[in-house]
Amino acid sequence: MNQKKVLFLTQAAMIAALYVVLTFIANALGIASGNIQVRFSEALTILPYFTPAAIPGLFAGCLLSNLLTGCALPDIIFGSLATLIGALLTYKLRQNKWLAPIPPIVSNAVIIPPVLLFAYGLRPLWFNFITVTIGEIISCGVLGMLLLFALKKYAGRLFNGQEA
Repeated sequence: MNQKKVLFLTQAAMIAALYVVLTFIANALGIASGNIQVRFSEALTILPYFTPAAIPGLFAGCLLSNLLTGCALPDIIFGSLATLIGALLTYKLRQNKWLAPIPPIVSNAVIIPPVLLFAYGLRPLWFNFITVTIGEIISCGVLGMLLLFALKKYAGRLFNGQEA
């Protein structure tokens, strides 16, 4: 296996592991459940701005987190797909750092509210749309952009010259 593939797999694995750990921390603090959910791990959804390895890393991390925290099957499937869609679109929009948090916010705001309704019986649907969107704005928009600016200075070293 060549060095670029090893680097890609290592970065993806580290991002997935970090996603799982941050999800468990948010769960332990009680802020990853309830009306407005703030997952620290969702701040990582800006990482495709820096490296394509973040795409499988975020998907795997979300999938593992949802499995390990006991989410319902629709949440495991569609929550992970929402993260994957957000990561892919963030990578596509990486030319503008201000657009980085928009795809995960939108994909989660559209996909997760019906999941909360059908998998967990949380009603009303319109309220789910509002609360999920608020949680994603906090996690991806605020925390994610803080992370982006913190990493920007070190991106060349952290992501091996793949700086956007």
